[in-house]
Amino acid sequence: MEDLSDYMELLITLLASQQLAVLATQNAGQPYGNLVAFAETDDLKHLIFITRRNTQKYANVAENKKVALLIDSRRNQISDFHTAVAVTAIGAAEEITGSEQDLLARVYVAKHPNLAKFMNHPDSAVIKITVSDYVVAGFDKAQSVHLSD
Repeated sequence: MEDLSDYMELLITLLASQQLAVLATQNAGQPYGNLVAFAETDDLKHLIFITRRNTQKYANVAENKKVALLIDSRRNQISDFHTAVAVTAIGAAEEITGSEQDLLARVYVAKHPNLAKFMNHPDSAVIKITVSDYVVAGFDKAQSVHLSD
């Protein structure tokens, strides 16, 4: 890839094509990884996931907003060594409420209509990650894409 527009195109395509990602959080210096269903805003500045408030990931985000979300294109094939891409979204997570919650919940349900009931549960929290950087990595190289403020 030659320039930022190539990386942005790859990000748009990858994020739209994937349903699940690994959320990295930490608690008391101990890292945690959790599988989450995510959605992205059109500008890629925000990623959204839903979790119940009684989970370790919710407690971890409440304690430390710094998170990473790993999204990848692997298919567990030998060709992945040459073609798979992993994207790490680095940012800050927070529970959202009010009109912003309504807006981002629509984005989430558009991608995951089968999770509408889970999202609407009284103990479910809508979590927004404000992405500062995406790190795009293949098997042997990586490139950071900084989102402007």
